[in-house]
Amino acid sequence: MTLKMTPKAVIIGSLAILATITFLMVYWPYATRDETPSNIFRFRSPEEAAGRDIYIANGCVYCHSQSIRTIDWGHGAERIAQAGDYVGDRPILLGSERTGVDLSQEGGEHPDDWHIAHFVNPRYTRPNSIMPLFAFLGEKNLHTLTRYVQGLGFKEADHRMQRQLYWKQEAIKAYESGPVANVKWLADHVPAGWRQVPNPYPTTEAGLARGHMIYQQFCLGCHGPIGDGMGPAQPYLYPPPLNFTILHGREISGGILYYQIMNGITGTAMPYFKRELESQKIWEVGNYVAVYFINQSDANQEPRGIDSSWEP
Repeated sequence: MTLKMTPKAVIIGSLAILATITFLMVYWPYATRDETPSNIFRFRSPEEAAGRDIYIANGCVYCHSQSIRTIDWGHGAERIAQAGDYVGDRPILLGSERTGVDLSQEGGEHPDDWHIAHFVNPRYTRPNSIMPLFAFLGEKNLHTLTRYVQGLGFKEADHRMQRQLYWKQEAIKAYESGPVANVKWLADHVPAGWRQVPNPYPTTEAGLARGHMIYQQFCLGCHGPIGDGMGPAQPYLYPPPLNFTILHGREISGGILYYQIMNGITGTAMPYFKRELESQKIWEVGNYVAVYFINQSDANQEPRGIDSSWEP
């Protein structure tokens, strides 16, 4: 039997292929869907739902996904997304673009004031960000949008938010107790082993230049160009960013700076950078801060181990 490629055969064949694809990719997943809520799912509050409407209306889904995959590593990748996470969403905002970070577990990653500063001008908190400004939304809408973002992650986000709120109150008490008490509080919350560790890399012109670059890319918006905590984000943040210049004459080791840059200071706008910056970059930006803003550095002092192969 010989099959001829007639117009009728082409049309019938194309329709059959389209029907098969539609059945497999649209109907079958819909018919076999599992709408069992996941272990973290909860329904959104009215304010969170209103914030979601603002999120949709302003096209945030075009740049931010809300689905962590098994291959992901980085911000939000503590939990692989499950179908039961989305049973309350209509429409589901998985997103496919990752121009910005994935937001599926964003709730509680930062305190509220960080988000407000970020929405007003993303360059305030992330100097290299390409995200547009959303100050035009106004204060009320920005707070509503923040409530939605802080709920992403549901029950796990609620747990992170409780931690943020607890440590914010502690950080505010320390800050309002004065500079000496505040610096002591910050240092006391660094594990003892880290407090005794000097910066293991020598102070070199190239190292300081690299540290300066990292500072400009990650720190400038909050701590300011001269390290006095008066960056453009400062008016939105409380407690305000640390003024590094008040650390002069105090025992601030390279290890203390490293730990706080790496792990952040929960409750404040100081985020963790352990998933974004390699170890050497953290040491070098810490040494840049120590040399130029604190006017003291313990770089390459004892106790020291074997020098790295590239060191001068």
